[in-house]
Parts: sequence; structure tokens; C-alpha cells
Amino acid sequence: MLLARIQEALAGRVLLQEETLKLSLATLLSGGHLLLEDVPGTGKTTFAKTLARVLGLSFSRIQMTPDLLPQDLTGVYLYREGSLVWEKGPLFAQVLLVDELNRATPRTQSALLEAMGEGQITLEGRTHPLPEPFFVLATQNPVEEEGTYPLPVAQRDRFAARLSLGYPDEKTLLRALRAQDPLEGLEAVTGAEEILALRKGVRRVRVAEELSDYLLALAAWLRGREAVRLGPSPRALLQVERLAQALALLEGRDYLVPEDLKRAFRAAIPHRLLLRLEAELSGTTPEAMVDEALRAVPVPVEA
Repeated sequence: MLLARIQEALAGRVLLQEETLKLSLATLLSGGHLLLEDVPGTGKTTFAKTLARVLGLSFSRIQMTPDLLPQDLTGVYLYREGSLVWEKGPLFAQVLLVDELNRATPRTQSALLEAMGEGQITLEGRTHPLPEPFFVLATQNPVEEEGTYPLPVAQRDRFAARLSLGYPDEKTLLRALRAQDPLEGLEAVTGAEEILALRKGVRRVRVAEELSDYLLALAAWLRGREAVRLGPSPRALLQVERLAQALALLEGRDYLVPEDLKRAFRAAIPHRLLLRLEAELSGTTPEAMVDEALRAVPVPVEA
């Protein structure tokens, strides 16, 4: 089983909560992209590089800054020896780490939208497909606001899930890093072909009608709250279902259970919710609204 092989390969190298690793893999297998929100120095870059290495996928990293231009991501056509030559940008990798996404200007951020949504870029009227699988891990610092640009709603909606790695067991971390570099001697346990096959398997995981109705009821509950200015989009609900299917597959099941949907809903919805100003001023958070929805909406008995 893929999850067990990855956990065995990462044992003692990258200190992650099991749920975080599962949700990250489920996001990849669902065909979505992942937003990591954490303060600097919690291991986001190391995690992304290690994940790419153990999955046997190509890796690229972009450090976002305010002076970065869209072509710094996509690449450009250069005139050489009498003809135009296509010079690929860092977007052309199977695992792409976009570090501090909110430091780039909206114009540069928008260069990611077509890539994340359609797995391709269009430049000078020509379409260039990106390698498969294409998986974006973007990070943003939730604390520092100076010199940053908030992510627009449309861009946040492109991320299937948002996670926080949190602080690891620092004593164990110091001991582990004293012994070896996390990437030293790390072998791939799978490859693009198996991952693409698993993506097809995700879509074959059975979803009972009662669970589809449960997901729609959760969305309707949130959209009907006075505190909520913008609720989950149809794309968000599709990604919740795909993410839940991927979680079930990683658990070795070919059918969905309510707990799969709950875990996926918690990871996929809060970063998409917009609350009214008065709700924010009263201390209400999107995470609290999602938890309230999961408590208020009855779980189907026969699911």
C-alpha cells in the first residue's frame, strides 16, 4: 500500500503528523493542489522536497517576491540563431513548491491559475501542457503582512486543501537532523505511472447517495448562515468529494464513509469561506463555522 511504503521511507526523516501526510497525499491523488499556512522555519520546504523525492517526481521551487514577473514562472520564447526557442520556466515540474505565494503581485499570482486549473499554460497564443501529475504546494506566512498581497477568492478556490504542518517534536527533530540530512539516501517508492493509476482509482471509489446529500446539506447550512458572506462553491464541493474518495483509497477502501467526508470538509472548506466583517470582529473564524456545521447537520444513518 502506497501510504505504508511512504511512511516507512520517511521514518525518522520528516516529522509529520500521520493525518497531515494522509491529507497531503490525498490532495495529490485527488488531482488538487495544497496550500500550506505556517510561520517560517516549520519545515514546509523540506517536506515538499522530501515528498517529491519519495514519490519519484521531478521538483521545482519558486521563491515569490514582489518584483517577480509571470514569465519568470511560465518561461519565454527567445530569439536564437534566426528562430524562436522555447525556454521553459520552473512551472514545468511534477511537484512545484511556490514559496510565500502572497509575496508576489496579483499579476504574477494569476500566472498560476491556468496551470492549476487545466494543467497547461498559454503563451504567445501557444498552449504548453505541463507534466503529469502536476501538483502545486504553495506556502504563505499567516503572521507577517508587510509586503504581501492577499490571495483573491478565485485563487484560494483553486487549492483543494489548506493545511498547517505545525510545530514538530523539536527535541526529536534536533536529534534526527544531527544524524543525517532528511534527503540523504532517500529512495523513491513509487513513480508518476502508479500515481496516475491511483488517480483513476480515486474516481472509482463508491459514494452513496446519502453521503452526496450530506455534503450538499453541509454546504447549504453554511450558505444560510448570517455570518457567512460567501459559502462553498460547486468546485469546492467536487474537491471535497474527490479528497474524501482519495482518503478512502489510502485507507484501503473502495467506498466512502461519513468520516472521510468530515476530514475532507475540514481541510477543503475553511480557506474558501468569507465571513461578514461583524462576524470577524466578534471572533468568529471559518474553522469554527465548519466545525459548527459538522455538529449541526445530521450524519446519514445508513451511510
